[in-house]
Amino acid sequence: MDAMSYHHFKQHLKDHLKQVNEDTIPLVVTFKNPDDNVVVMSKRDFDVTEETMYLLNNPELMARIRRGDAQIMAGKAKRHDLPNV
Repeated sequence: MDAMSYHHFKQHLKDHLKQVNEDTIPLVVTFKNPDDNVVVMSKRDFDVTEETMYLLNNPELMARIRRGDAQIMAGKAKRHDLPNV
């Protein structure tokens, strides 16, 4: 993850935002007071992170995922073709 000062970030805002979206690498924007630092990330990456946190914090859903993984590892899974929609 790259980091840069707020001053530099502000001077080239459009370029940095475009780069964050294209590279999908978050960018830390630093301030004199480290407590004010922020992370800039693409909306797509933010949504993925939120979804991951939701899944990881849902014990019932995680148990279902683990059961499915165990079934696959035990060779009890069946492959199904998805219908063309």
